[in-house]
Amino acid sequence: MNASPRFPSALPRALAAALLLPLGLGAQTPATFPTTDATLTRLWTLGNDSSLVQRLGQVLLDSLGPRLTGTARQKAANDWLLSLYKQWGVEGRNEQIGTWRGWRRGHSHIDLMTPRVRTLEGTMLAWSPGTQGKNLTAPTIILPRFADSTEFVRWLPQARGKLVLVSAPQPTCRPSDNWATHATPASKARMDSARAEVAREWGGTNVRGTGYSNALGTGSLGVRLEQGGVAGVITSRPKNAWGTIDVFESYNTRAPAVALSCEDYGLVFRLTENNQNPTLRLNLDAELLGEQPVFNTIGMIKGTEKPDEYVVLSAHFDSFDGGSGATDNGTGSLTMLEAFRLLATAYPKPKRTILVGHWTAEEHGLVGSRAFTEDHPEVVQGLQALFNQDGGTGRTTSINAGGLPNAGVHLRDWLAKLPTELSSMLTPRIPGSPSGGGSDDASFACHGAPAFGLGGVSWDYGSYTWHTNRDTYDKVVIDDVKHNATVTAMLAYLASEDPTKITRERATAEQIRPQGPGGGASGGAFAWPTCQQAPRKTNPRLR
Repeated sequence: MNASPRFPSALPRALAAALLLPLGLGAQTPATFPTTDATLTRLWTLGNDSSLVQRLGQVLLDSLGPRLTGTARQKAANDWLLSLYKQWGVEGRNEQIGTWRGWRRGHSHIDLMTPRVRTLEGTMLAWSPGTQGKNLTAPTIILPRFADSTEFVRWLPQARGKLVLVSAPQPTCRPSDNWATHATPASKARMDSARAEVAREWGGTNVRGTGYSNALGTGSLGVRLEQGGVAGVITSRPKNAWGTIDVFESYNTRAPAVALSCEDYGLVFRLTENNQNPTLRLNLDAELLGEQPVFNTIGMIKGTEKPDEYVVLSAHFDSFDGGSGATDNGTGSLTMLEAFRLLATAYPKPKRTILVGHWTAEEHGLVGSRAFTEDHPEVVQGLQALFNQDGGTGRTTSINAGGLPNAGVHLRDWLAKLPTELSSMLTPRIPGSPSGGGSDDASFACHGAPAFGLGGVSWDYGSYTWHTNRDTYDKVVIDDVKHNATVTAMLAYLASEDPTKITRERATAEQIRPQGPGGGASGGAFAWPTCQQAPRKTNPRLR
């Protein structure tokens, strides 16, 4: 069995020292600045010629790895951030915001044993129990269609000791664009219909008439199956892409839960459906550790003239762990970390206080950022601007003013001072719309505070990397993250130096509604989002 991950005490210091050395990737073409601002010029030079994005990213994503909330790896990454802040001569702290269920992920060995031997592509869901250091070999059974939950409960004894297949059997593992390119119209229509049918049959909060839900992994259905004595639960959440699956979570405590690739789940499902008697062997190393402390990591450069007004660099630091959390949200974290370094170097005495917030448990309901706003009302009250990124590795191309018209006035002024090479790429969304809960800017926007959302190029984020087994270091586009860090640092500097504070008059529904997908709601009723209380311990999502 794998031991719990250990990180030598000298590691953060050694890594931080190495990171002080630039990569030497070659100087960029001088920018075309509309102003003679020396700090903007310095930020441009540092961001392009002395970037640490690649080195920081390799350590964070390869060595430290995914940052599942409540795990030792997340805490090690929190401490790594503090070691960097110390090297950069800025203040930093880990702020405990509560507890979350702890877990240790070890290996996942999943094999088809009969009617033939094949090692299957898959992994445990997060927080799955393991197999206690032994092989678990069991036959499979498909979750039938039930008339109601009473019939499901009567069926449960048939599943005792078996591995239950609870996900939709996909009729194809080819992406839709592949079908659109190569299939006949009639064939494509039949496939579209088949896909829609399995989605209806196996989705929602009443999977196959059981009265239970798979939620984001196994949900309440997995818990009920476990109570019925099943050996384990087999799932699959394939993307509309080649080889990618979502890897989310389980609330089982005894019966393991694993996610298989689309291809291998289909194989096991067909063998079971055709009475070819498949058996699987699972050897899963995992340890449930109970509630563990969880932390936001906060860096600070104290303001010299207006220390009670704040500019915040915002990104969530936690991730799911099917991959290494590279583009969700390692790249957002790297953007804000590098921007903070650039500011600490080129602008060490800001007018307003500059904070960087690396939030925990965003994936579980914006927990860390909501807790921060509750614990630090003075930051919400004094907020001049917050810049949040949580959209993958792509270069920033749009900035949402968050539904505040005056924020849009200030944003236009800041963009006018950026070098043409940057401003020409950026589209302001004014007045924009307040974030409704998709990322951590919502924790501030619900208070009516100026929270700017940074949007960018997709790089097939939704299909290939968002919460998938493929969200790894190699998917990071270093040039785009360097761009994002430089843009963010410049905007933060300009927000700090701005002679006036953004006022908080809110846009009307009529101002927000017509903007459409790029800048706000495109129809229907609009209401400003309300703030929600942060859970301070594990908040199960079973439905």
